[in-house]
Amino acid sequence: MNLSKNLKKIAIAAVAGASAVLLAACGGIGSQQNASEASAQANPDAVITVNSVEPTGELLPGNVSDTASWKIATQLFDGLVTFTNKGELVMDEAESITPNEDASVYTIKLKSGLKFSDGEAITAKTYARSWSYAANATNAQVGASIFSTIKGYDELQQDGVDANAQLSGLRVVDDQTLEVTLNAPDSSFSYKVGDVAFLPIPSVAYKDIHGFGKNPTVSNGPYVLDAWNIGKDIKLKKNPQYSGVRAPKNAGIDFVVYDSLDTAYSDLQGGNLDVLDTIPTSALGTYMTESSIQAFSDSSSAFKSITIPQNLAHFSGEEGALRRQAISYAIDRDGVIQKILSGAATPATDFLAPVIAGYSKDLSGSDVLKYDAAKAKQLWAQADAISPWSGTFSIGYNADGPYKAWVDAVANSIANSLGIEATGNPYPTSKDFASAVNQRQVGGAFRSGLQSDYPHPEGYLFQAYDSASADGKGLNNGDYKSAEFDGLMDKAAAQTSLNDAIKTYQQSEELLLKDLPVIPLWYDNVSAGATKQMKTVKFNYMGLPSYYELEKSK
Repeated sequence: MNLSKNLKKIAIAAVAGASAVLLAACGGIGSQQNASEASAQANPDAVITVNSVEPTGELLPGNVSDTASWKIATQLFDGLVTFTNKGELVMDEAESITPNEDASVYTIKLKSGLKFSDGEAITAKTYARSWSYAANATNAQVGASIFSTIKGYDELQQDGVDANAQLSGLRVVDDQTLEVTLNAPDSSFSYKVGDVAFLPIPSVAYKDIHGFGKNPTVSNGPYVLDAWNIGKDIKLKKNPQYSGVRAPKNAGIDFVVYDSLDTAYSDLQGGNLDVLDTIPTSALGTYMTESSIQAFSDSSSAFKSITIPQNLAHFSGEEGALRRQAISYAIDRDGVIQKILSGAATPATDFLAPVIAGYSKDLSGSDVLKYDAAKAKQLWAQADAISPWSGTFSIGYNADGPYKAWVDAVANSIANSLGIEATGNPYPTSKDFASAVNQRQVGGAFRSGLQSDYPHPEGYLFQAYDSASADGKGLNNGDYKSAEFDGLMDKAAAQTSLNDAIKTYQQSEELLLKDLPVIPLWYDNVSAGATKQMKTVKFNYMGLPSYYELEKSK
């Protein structure tokens, strides 16, 4: 398929067909109606309660680095495109996104009449300013690297650059037209603008950007912020000014903060929580037959791994390469999945996910993802001959998520295979853990993973392993840097045939299987639940609830 031509077709069709395309996706991942409530009327005035943990920091789109913040920011803000529950691209605030022949220049046409909830018009200048702010190194936004293919990005990474400096590759033609010049072809760009960092922010935000991030009362998405009660909940209500493609079917979403999924599950069973997007490990073996709830299980786009930072002692150079392989061989993925996760995951064979184009079970070098304790011990001994191991191999994680049981099991597998001490390293909350990762203060390996904002292999590979995404500028939290890998990312981006690009992406994955900046573990399934009163529950391509589509019976 020629991606450039395909995107042009999508852009033309989207003007008249966006709503029709969206409605066609009603059978997305895990969608379900409660049979006993199928004929009951939906209550459009109902506020739906869903689980969450405390967001790491701000809800500023360019500074979102954790799932809790992503869940909320993407409900507050709309962007140029969105995706159906099956991962199909749909124009949202963009009327069209048209690449030139080599995908190095894109012309974006905005729909007319776009506004923020306070009445401010959304124009091409709104997007240019928002993207430039997020890309500018002085503003220290964690999503900055997503803009690295836009011309002028490198200039905005210089020390002392003016915080208001703009990306030179963005040209505001008129209020509804933005021309984007890239520093190299990027055939994934029309998908990439679906990333949270590309969402626009209003002019009022720049008066106190961090204050706005903590209290974004002006937005353009299906919901507006009603209240953020730290440690308790984040309340969203329907945006009465909203005219986009994600029209809410409920009156609002109340994200209830839990420090324990077991507590959240108890609330679900008791009818005190409407939707739980992650079943606790303790209930994975029984929740599908729990009579008090509706149960959901399906494949998702969630890739799970362990990151071993590049500067971690004993894990660089030849010694590090041997130890990384040894750790991978030492993990009994099938055993952990069956014994701890009750089969609710699939062992990893690559760095993508089964629902993403380019996923493969046959990459060269993928044998390193198979359990082989004898080989692991042999490789570890070879590394010891270079520099003897001492200390404990630790795996960081946040205790308020569903991680302790499997992290402990993985650590035990490593310890038993290699004859070393290995243990979990818990942080009390997701916020504490994310802060330690972002500030490079974990001091060991740590649990990691990815669910890309946009369903394209570039979102999993460039964002997590390219040098431009390291050093706090993206999701490359292990700070892996490889000129060879970066070159393959550039080559894939320049290929307007998706099939050709996939071949290059798979070459890059085979390099990752040698370097192992992260140790792939498995792909999580959607394991979720809802009360019997929920009439409609749907999950998006990321395996998270499609919040605007949630309906409760009257």
